[in-house]
Amino acid sequence: MECVFGLVGKGFALVVADSSAVHSILVHKSNEDKIMILDSHKLMGASGEAGDRFGVDHRLNTIRCLELYGVGCQMSPYMVNIILAGYDKETGPSLYFIDYIASMHKVDKAAFGYGSYFSLAMMDRHYHSNMTVEEAIDLVDKCIIEIRSRLVVAPPNFVIKIVDDKGAREYAWRESIKDAHISAA
Repeated sequence: MECVFGLVGKGFALVVADSSAVHSILVHKSNEDKIMILDSHKLMGASGEAGDRFGVDHRLNTIRCLELYGVGCQMSPYMVNIILAGYDKETGPSLYFIDYIASMHKVDKAAFGYGSYFSLAMMDRHYHSNMTVEEAIDLVDKCIIEIRSRLVVAPPNFVIKIVDDKGAREYAWRESIKDAHISAA
């Protein structure tokens, strides 16, 4: 039950993603970071099939490396939704909603996945454009609590990353479980 959401505040943008790697009824990992730091002032949160999501992340890294050498490569479509956050010293923070069919919109708040129903409702009620980081994190915590309490199979852990004039960085994790290393019987 994936969930990726983000918002723009006063001088920053943040992206939040669950950290579960799930296929069907199996949980493969509960600490997968679905938010990629693209460069010093850009974040990309991805939601979609695990293979496609990994493919997009891997392909973007490959393209970034190949562009340094002036070499291009062929792209193929992926079924991935993206929330792109960035900070520009002239225009400030920005957040873009990019869906799997390549629709792109500049927004103040966005969400993908099953948790989006609840996180968007919370953001509609509590969001305002001049939020401080502390207010935004409080809203993120409200969204996570709502997702955990309303989804039957809710993701237990979330990662929060922020981008502002100081750059893109990991801000915090919200964990209700940690990976258990259990030996086979």
